Amino acid sequence: MGGWADWIGRSETRSDVITPGLVARFCATLDQPVTEAIPQGLHWCLCLPDAPTSELGDDGHPAKGGFLPPIPLPRRMWASSSVSFNAPLRMGDEITRVSTIASIEEKAGKSGTLVFVGVDHETSVAGRAAVREKQNIVYREPAVVTASPKPAAAETADLGGWDWQQTIIPSEALLFRYSALTFNSHRIHYDRPYAVEEEGYSGLVVQGPLMATLLLQLAASELGHDRLSRFSFRGQAPAFANRALHLVGQRKGENINLAVLGTNGEAVMTAEAAIQQAR
Repeated sequence: MGGWADWIGRSETRSDVITPGLVARFCATLDQPVTEAIPQGLHWCLCLPDAPTSELGDDGHPAKGGFLPPIPLPRRMWASSSVSFNAPLRMGDEITRVSTIASIEEKAGKSGTLVFVGVDHETSVAGRAAVREKQNIVYREPAVVTASPKPAAAETADLGGWDWQQTIIPSEALLFRYSALTFNSHRIHYDRPYAVEEEGYSGLVVQGPLMATLLLQLAASELGHDRLSRFSFRGQAPAFANRALHLVGQRKGENINLAVLGTNGEAVMTAEAAIQQAR
């Protein structure tokens, strides 16, 4: 494979505006009240790719080409992100986001060849960087589907040791609404036959940034709005609609450990955060 050196440093610039309608729909999706503070995590709903429907691939993603390199592997996933919150976003802000391909790395995994694409995003208001993010996207080989996957047996998760705890059951409607907020047409989030029969999952897959957003909301419920200076997350395993997810956190001084745990306590996502010092 390889041959992607010319893509390193490639960038694109997009613009957007934080509107009352977007904030209201974001808060409604998460069952949160609308306040004057813009929730951390809203930046994932701004400056979105807007490929025409005719240019989507079989999986619902924009077909190969455009800003991201045409990696010849069919499965694309958001693996991890590291975010720094430098300044709060405000209602009415005119947003500019510059995205730059920072790295492309091929690796051998248990399921075959993997290609990791690192993308740096800088979200700015009036020339000042408000949010910086390093995103890692992983491309994978086709799934080997040998039989209809069955849900894992339900077990009781051990939440001992976690100071913050919240349990949710992500519904199909929640996944649909978040996909609409982020203009994400990847079929694994709304087309169950495709997710199961083509990609080998056992149900509709909960979006990674949605789980990350739920962890940000958990922190906000404990600390107040706009309290985090940095936040990083890494997906560990897929999570599925209509199965309980446990959002947990533990504060250690100015640092916070967070996680999304599955029904039996396995880690679905792990995350770390730091509390904002007085600006």
